[in-house]
Amino acid sequence: MQNALDVAALDAAVENVHQAGMPGLFAEVRDGDQVWRGAAGVADVATGRPVTADMRHRVGSITKTFTAAAVLQQVETGRIGLDAPIGRYLPELVPGERGDAITVRMLLNHTSGLAEYLPYAYPSLKAYPALADTGPESLDDHRLTRFDPAELIATGVAAPAVGVPGGTPGVYSNTNYLLLGELLQEVTGTTAERCITRDVIERAGLPDTGFPAGPEVDGPHSQLYEAWFGMIDPPRDHSVHDMSWVGPSASLISTVTDLNRFYGLLLAGEIVGPSALEQMRRTVPVVSQEGRIIDYGLGLHPMEGPGQGAFWGHGGTVWGGGALAMTRTDGKRQMSVAVNMQRWNRLDSSGRPQPHPVDHALAALYRVAMYG
Repeated sequence: MQNALDVAALDAAVENVHQAGMPGLFAEVRDGDQVWRGAAGVADVATGRPVTADMRHRVGSITKTFTAAAVLQQVETGRIGLDAPIGRYLPELVPGERGDAITVRMLLNHTSGLAEYLPYAYPSLKAYPALADTGPESLDDHRLTRFDPAELIATGVAAPAVGVPGGTPGVYSNTNYLLLGELLQEVTGTTAERCITRDVIERAGLPDTGFPAGPEVDGPHSQLYEAWFGMIDPPRDHSVHDMSWVGPSASLISTVTDLNRFYGLLLAGEIVGPSALEQMRRTVPVVSQEGRIIDYGLGLHPMEGPGQGAFWGHGGTVWGGGALAMTRTDGKRQMSVAVNMQRWNRLDSSGRPQPHPVDHALAALYRVAMYG
């Protein structure tokens, strides 16, 4: 069987990421009925408590796929027009000509031209993603700050535009997905979090997935170590952090098992119907937060492999934590990986992240997990 799980290679690949400098990581890989779960390293560097593959984890922008699925469900019912202007629904948040020009689809695929609010919410990160001259002070200042989504959106809308509506390449921006959260609330009469929980999380049967009730992660979880490009040394735990700074854009908590289940069902057409799924997989070029050009659909991102067909999913980062979930188009091969440190690369004199052994070890893990 060409793609059968190589347990020894997966065990070794996870351990190699830990040895390369990642405090802890855990993963689940599926091939048909075969399932491998593995973990390496520690959940707490102070106590040596080990990570385990069933831990709950902040999965960052993987949330965007859940939010996009909830929006597409409303498109299927006719409550939202995919190519309708956002100004039809939220004229006070995106007023005037921009509200008429920016469509729901443009928010979903980051071609709205709306700027990222993040550098304004966290002022010391002002140059992100061109990271020279940034510092981590805002991360501690705002650990427990309760942000108002309308104020964050207003900041992104008022900032200089990063493109014209519908122009490509688009520019990845959390402002788009906070607006989609407000759109869900407008058309369903309930909060985006409740709507996504009811229509996506519960529909998919994900027992360990949900939005945080407060700044803590409920249930067994790892500490989350933020290094901020070597400026926080040793890296500092940010597992307690108010997630209102991203809300329905990136605040979800899940497990690697739940993520594989979700993407498997989504790509099988069981969360949204086939025509909506086809729309989700129509991609445009988008400039990522790392400054790279990626293909991006409606809350989905493809990764092409050597002769194995496309994988679809999403990655995510928060302060201290990261995750990546990818499922092959046929649904047979799946990978979800969670790591408990972020921004481990140091910066060169121009502010660009330098290569790090963790990057190579993670790439090797992804290859083994996705392609055998």
